[in-house]
Amino acid sequence: MKHLIHIFLLGFLMYGCKSKQGVHLGDSPDSTKHRPDFSIAFGSCNKPGMENVFWDDILQARPDVFIWGGDNVYADTDDVSEIEDFYKAQHQVPGYAALKEQVMVTGTWDDHDYGANDAGVEFPSKKGSQNAFLNFLEVPKDDARRLREGVYSSQVLTKPGGTLKIINLDTRYFRTAITPDKREGRRYRPNTYGDGTLLGETQWKWLENELNTSKADFNLIVSSIQFLSDLHGWEKWANHPHEVDRLKKVIVASGAKGVMILSGDRHISEFSRATVPGLPYPLIDFTASGLTHAYTGFSGEENPYRIGEVVAQNNYGHITLDTDTKTVRFRIMGDGGKVLQELKQAY
Repeated sequence: MKHLIHIFLLGFLMYGCKSKQGVHLGDSPDSTKHRPDFSIAFGSCNKPGMENVFWDDILQARPDVFIWGGDNVYADTDDVSEIEDFYKAQHQVPGYAALKEQVMVTGTWDDHDYGANDAGVEFPSKKGSQNAFLNFLEVPKDDARRLREGVYSSQVLTKPGGTLKIINLDTRYFRTAITPDKREGRRYRPNTYGDGTLLGETQWKWLENELNTSKADFNLIVSSIQFLSDLHGWEKWANHPHEVDRLKKVIVASGAKGVMILSGDRHISEFSRATVPGLPYPLIDFTASGLTHAYTGFSGEENPYRIGEVVAQNNYGHITLDTDTKTVRFRIMGDGGKVLQELKQAY
């Protein structure tokens, strides 16, 4: 078990139910002015057939929302009926069944829900897979996601103290080819600058609008793959380096408050932080992976943006946001509510 690591950062912001329309959340009877306004749990890399010890812990944390970060059920097949069976199996996990009855659930998918390892725009069953994923999240039949390509979405959560916007990205449906890397211990290297897309132009325009029009106190962008960590040889935003630059520019130009990124995929958990020119607070990418299995043999990997240490054991992410003090507390959580690592950021 790793020792608890407290990391305190300062970065002051200098700017002053499951539907897109938003969710209004009342304070609990025992809440006080010192209780954080929003509590979010999220996780990735989950197999319904493996033991998952976290659902009761997550319920006890009393989150306002649980966010799936991708690789939610490991449905690696192009047979949509089989994909649906994996989702049904997850619904039958007692702890998860209890959670979704009491807590709002949202999120995105990754390749092992989409249907094939590292798959992108070329995957032949993507339309059927999208429908299965939306059914898993119990998305209403009249939701915009039922009428368009891709599972990207946004929700606005409102409490008396302020608002939180969750922006779920789809890094699968539109992602074009990435460049293989034949070096040992690596699978991909960055594309030539300007070559290919991760989000596709339609989703890019949507994302720009979501940030440009956001009035929320905090904005969470959910990406199934890591955004900041850029030196490893696996899937990452940095395989499309021009789109990394584009997202940074979009965030800065929007003036959106308290933008942060959540990611999964890696079977390890870590905090990454970057200074972005023109952004009056650090950009944080919180990776939490995985719920049922982790890369316990992890022996090191360069990440110039890492804050603290890598956690290579089963875990989930917990975030609390205080709209009064404009602070966010990020925690990597182990079994039994044990905090494995923590970061506190002022915005």
